[in-house]
Amino acid sequence: MNAPLSHPPTAAPDLEGVTPVMAQYLAAKSAQPDAIVFFRMGDFYELFFQDAEIASGLLGITLTKRGKLRGEDIPMAGVPVHAMDGYLARLIRAGQRVAICDQIETPAEAKKRGSKSIVARDIVRVVTPGTLTEDTLLDARGANRLAAVAVRKGRAAVAVVELSAGVVDSVACDLADLAATLAAFRPSEVLVTDKAFSDADLKAALDGSGGIVQALASAVAEPQAARGRVERLYGVSSLDGFGAFEEAEVSALGLMAAYLETTQAGRIPALTPPRRSGETGFLAIDPATRQSLEIDRTQRGEREGSLLACIDRTVTSGGARSLAERIARPLRDPVLINDGLDAVEWLLERRDLRRDLRAGLRASADVARAVSRLALGRGGPRDLAAIRQGLTIAEAIAGLFVASPNPLTAPPARILGCLDRLTLSPELSRLMLDLAEGLIEEPPHLARDGGFVRPGHRPELDAARTLRDDSRRVVADLEARAVADSGVPFKIKHNAVLGYFLETTAKHAEPLFRAGPESPFIHRQTLAAQVRFTTVELSELDAKISQAGHRALAMEGEIFEAWRGQTQSLAHPLQAVADALAELDATAALAEWAEEVGAVRPVVDSSLTFEVQAGRHPVVEAAVKKAGDPFTPNDCKLDGAPLAGSDCPRLSIVTGPNMAGKSTFLRQNALLVVLAQAGSFVPARSMRLGSVDRLFSRVGAGDDLARGRSTFMMEMVETAAILTQATPQSFIVLDEIGRGTATYDGLAIAWACAEALHETNRARTLFATHYHELARLEERLDHVSNLSMKAREWNGELVFLHEAGPGAADRSYGVQVAKLAGVPASVVARARSVLDRLESEKAANARLDDLPLFAVAEPAPAPISSAVDDAVAALDPDAMSPREALEALYRLKALR
Repeated sequence: MNAPLSHPPTAAPDLEGVTPVMAQYLAAKSAQPDAIVFFRMGDFYELFFQDAEIASGLLGITLTKRGKLRGEDIPMAGVPVHAMDGYLARLIRAGQRVAICDQIETPAEAKKRGSKSIVARDIVRVVTPGTLTEDTLLDARGANRLAAVAVRKGRAAVAVVELSAGVVDSVACDLADLAATLAAFRPSEVLVTDKAFSDADLKAALDGSGGIVQALASAVAEPQAARGRVERLYGVSSLDGFGAFEEAEVSALGLMAAYLETTQAGRIPALTPPRRSGETGFLAIDPATRQSLEIDRTQRGEREGSLLACIDRTVTSGGARSLAERIARPLRDPVLINDGLDAVEWLLERRDLRRDLRAGLRASADVARAVSRLALGRGGPRDLAAIRQGLTIAEAIAGLFVASPNPLTAPPARILGCLDRLTLSPELSRLMLDLAEGLIEEPPHLARDGGFVRPGHRPELDAARTLRDDSRRVVADLEARAVADSGVPFKIKHNAVLGYFLETTAKHAEPLFRAGPESPFIHRQTLAAQVRFTTVELSELDAKISQAGHRALAMEGEIFEAWRGQTQSLAHPLQAVADALAELDATAALAEWAEEVGAVRPVVDSSLTFEVQAGRHPVVEAAVKKAGDPFTPNDCKLDGAPLAGSDCPRLSIVTGPNMAGKSTFLRQNALLVVLAQAGSFVPARSMRLGSVDRLFSRVGAGDDLARGRSTFMMEMVETAAILTQATPQSFIVLDEIGRGTATYDGLAIAWACAEALHETNRARTLFATHYHELARLEERLDHVSNLSMKAREWNGELVFLHEAGPGAADRSYGVQVAKLAGVPASVVARARSVLDRLESEKAANARLDDLPLFAVAEPAPAPISSAVDDAVAALDPDAMSPREALEALYRLKALR
């Protein structure tokens, strides 16, 4: 986590003896002392002083010197304007903030203020990890979020904005749930007040968020000031229309608004009203559990190999982000969960419609991000084309769903809601028509390049383009008309002094002089053998031709700004269209995956049941099938409130050999909970689930050396969180609790934890262990059962069956697994010898220090040959006839 970035107010820089340009730079740097300043000078962004040194090291660009300041050389580096995005991305990934100080006028405009005036510059944006909007800096299939955290009166709140899509969320929660809430959003950047670092619990939650932490002054989060700032951001006089916000929520939203105001240099982004969700709306999954289960990222931090990557069949970037949000924040309310399942089931049953829907969506564009860029003044003609394409696709997709009077075949509520948002209002239809008629098919990236308005859209623009592109033909036409009108053999020529003029010989010019002031031909210049004239039309044409290129670009700029303004005014309905397209894509993708893997609809209700038949781990199954191997499904049955006399356990003790599949079995059932409550079908023969409020997973070992925590300490911290937060509605998977300490200490801790989970928390729990003594809990506690992962020994080799069955395992087969892992044979033999002595009845009461554990292991004795071995060794198969071979076989059989 970053150190606090709060600073005392920066004093105005001392500008004595400083050049005007360097004075501009120092003023910009004093306004953003924590950021690397990109200072625009012509075709380059220049960096000076420490900024240049930092950037040179991070970007590998040349560090030079330019001029002096108070006798000291000024370090300098630079990057080309056209390549800025690539350098920005590398600096942001390195955790830097970058302030863009751009030229806000042209050199020509600067000269109007005086011949020695320099171009005005100002900071137009501060680029930070959580405020990126450019496609070149973003993962198209992943959300990039900025979060703000505030704590007021014992309550915490998280405000989250995905600036690139304009989506805002607000969540109020207990302090204990803050870590899980933050982890669900995976923010790239987290804002807090500078006082937050003194709170150990809050600091721990920030550490687990995964985002870069920025500290702002505490005054920014004061509720009164924060409320006013949020009202200005949304342009409203009161927040009451958005809901009844808690004080902590207002403070968090105020932090977010203040940061956007600073980083966007006063530009107002197009944001949706805050979507409020309390802590009861979503399944709580803490950071340790997310990492353990690899829900949206593997433990290496990669998307590939995670649950999300395994099930993702989306065809649009917006759909991929929508699916990721569903998986990261599964619902808790059975009614809402079943609404999502209804939508998936409806599309699953209609393969042809689903195929056409996905084909249409493939041609769509990322409307949400295009709208956001245009609202912030960073968009271009291609963003307008994306909006045109999105609206066209929306209209076409809405037409795929034919209204049905039969409620049994009509689309479910979630899909009807999407179709309602895809129905274009008259304003959106007009925008789509304007862009279809006025914007070319493949426009350039930047508006300043021009050439994106379709010919015929505006006559005066066509005229300017004609003058710019066809000036020779226009001049020739005017010359021909001048000759026809006057009867004089004119030639139109051009020079830098007169511009365009009509030239003829002195003899031919005489009739024009006699014509007097009524003649349309105005005398400009007389030379020795030629006379030069002009006309009003030629003078106007001269001005038009010289300005035609500038006028064409200016008119295209005006048209672009008009379209941009129209888009900005329709930002909310456009965002609704984008959201509907994304939701349909995510829903269709889940249906596609369900059909592909043979997943079934889970029954989700408000009971405390967990019953799975033939469940499969979605990620592991995909991996083993890719390798051509089968996956062994398993059943699991738990009940948080078993009836008297019921044999259904609340807690199952899972034993079995290493490598037999205990961890896979545990994670598999936890992931089925995630999928079911995310509104997805599940890979199983059947599943019934009582909605889970909190999901906990303690599987796998890891330490936190930076915070001075050993593997065992981390295990105990995570176990403590489970024991203090789990409820009867929770679902818990624990693997080998207590293994990181002495045997008896570990056994005692595991035993006590199992008892507490059964008697106090009363949560549905799978408890894997190698402490076989815990199997006795089945006899001591009412609702505990034993499960074991089956394995068999065959010809001295260990064969894993990967089947979970009733009963406890009799041994862990650790020595056999060591042999499989390639441990040297001498070590395996020594381990087997020690194990035999420990397990023997004779050594049961012996002290452990009686064992010669530190003695040098004796060489393994030479194997004693048997009569069969000797007989086989004496055979020479190459010298035997078939009859002799048969007789030898009978003799060997007799020796057995």
